[in-house]
Amino acid sequence: MWTTEWSAATPRTSISKSKMKLLLFKNILLVLLTVTFITVGEKSAVAIEEVPYTVIEQNGAFELRQYSPHIVAETMVEGAFDQVGNEGFRRLADYINGENRSKQSIAMTAPVSQEAQPEKIAMTAPVGQEKSGDRWRITFVMPAKYVLDTLPEPIDSRIEINQEPGRLMAAVRYSGTWSRKRYEENQERLLAWIEERGFKQTAEPVWARYNPPFMPWFLRRNEILIPVDTHN
Repeated sequence: MWTTEWSAATPRTSISKSKMKLLLFKNILLVLLTVTFITVGEKSAVAIEEVPYTVIEQNGAFELRQYSPHIVAETMVEGAFDQVGNEGFRRLADYINGENRSKQSIAMTAPVSQEAQPEKIAMTAPVGQEKSGDRWRITFVMPAKYVLDTLPEPIDSRIEINQEPGRLMAAVRYSGTWSRKRYEENQERLLAWIEERGFKQTAEPVWARYNPPFMPWFLRRNEILIPVDTHN
């Protein structure tokens, strides 16, 4: 009797230990992946140049910022909110990755036949998305080392290079997915803060994304920026 009970219990104990080992392995793997993503995210944040601004006022997640003038590559995209970002990003990514004609002078060669060579441009942050009529304006900020005369010319005619003036912007920062719902929730929060502070909105909101698509949603830095006038 004792031997039979012991034999029946043994497999159940073995299965239980096996499940515990598998669960422990999964937890360790999850921790390692999380640490890896955090490390990658921190390195990316350090490596990627951002458009400079000065914080004038801060209140929790809200900030009033003065942005410096800067240059952007921009493209206009038609479509739904959740789709235009991918199309605009692809066009602009192709531009900075070499789909362009460099304006830099080229040394004389023989035979006398020259053509502008493509030039790679460093990625910066954020990627901007804002409404413009019935289309969406998607922007990449250009590195500060460039001026309009030195940036390479886009091969894609749908891309333009323009100078952005310095602007006073109200901002709210949030993490999470890139869904329209999350965007609208945080836009409403920011608009309420703007009204509370007595500011006046002067242009369309800008949706600013600082991370690549492979970044886990809980590590993403997203912002909504609204141009404002504080002198009413």
